[in-house]
Amino acid sequence: MKHRLFYNCLAAAALLMSLTACGDKPGANVGTSSDSGKPRVFTVNYPLTYFAERIGGEAIEVVFPAPAEGDPAFWQPTENDIAAFQSADLILRNGADYAKWMQGASLPESVQVDTSATFADSLIVVAGTATHSHGAGGEHSHDGVAFTTWLDLGQAIQQAQAIRDAFVGRWPDQTSAFDANFSALRADLEKLDGDLAFAAQGFGKEPLAASHPVYQYLARRYGLKIRSVLWEPETVPDDAAMADLKALLEKHPAKLMIWEGDPAPDSVAKLDAIGIKSVVFDPCGNRPEASSDFLSVMRENIKRLAASVPPVSPQP
Repeated sequence: MKHRLFYNCLAAAALLMSLTACGDKPGANVGTSSDSGKPRVFTVNYPLTYFAERIGGEAIEVVFPAPAEGDPAFWQPTENDIAAFQSADLILRNGADYAKWMQGASLPESVQVDTSATFADSLIVVAGTATHSHGAGGEHSHDGVAFTTWLDLGQAIQQAQAIRDAFVGRWPDQTSAFDANFSALRADLEKLDGDLAFAAQGFGKEPLAASHPVYQYLARRYGLKIRSVLWEPETVPDDAAMADLKALLEKHPAKLMIWEGDPAPDSVAKLDAIGIKSVVFDPCGNRPEASSDFLSVMRENIKRLAASVPPVSPQP
């Protein structure tokens, strides 16, 4: 009996030591919200996701939970999605009234970063657009503040800078890595900015049309004369839509339509019939195909735009 009690005590002591050792194991997930042990940063669109991934490198886990289909700006998250945001170590907001669901959600202020705060005074206010729907976001309007801030690549650099600053403030031991990564990203964005400015110069004062009112910052930064309708790439314009376009053309005689995505062939044919060519300039608000990223999408945008510059008429 004494021997059995002795061995039972030994077994209990061994179990206690084992549990204690597990609790003190180096690398245990303490103070982070990720199974990997890395801080988790939540984002509301793909450009911020790309910037955060470039700057954070291997030190950060970036989470972009919006579905692959539709515009993340109009995504309506579930309660579980919001709970995931509430668990984040950092939340990167686009600002400019992007992702309006955040205005009514209970999210900790201390972990939120408005990446467009440094140029808040330069945001563009939009009025007079109709309510419409596309994708899974339901009906919405583009009235309010224009939110595709990153299409001005100078502003995109400022948003990336805000992410770098937030990362350094939150995880200062990684400052050297964050700085090196940000410098490389900034150089890439500056190159895109210069290339886009050069391509846009070819249009001069040429009037341009856009299928959707999302190019306000692109137009302002690069001097493009853009007026918009409310069309979707996958929807062929009906007689009413064509009438709206023709009314716009009376005061703004565009010969080129800029689309967010590949337009339906019948849409291209209808525009060709009235002397308007089509070109795609993808805003890249959502994650692109696996073989692409923000840089490659923007490079292709610039190539297509440059190829669409009207030929110079010979001087008499």
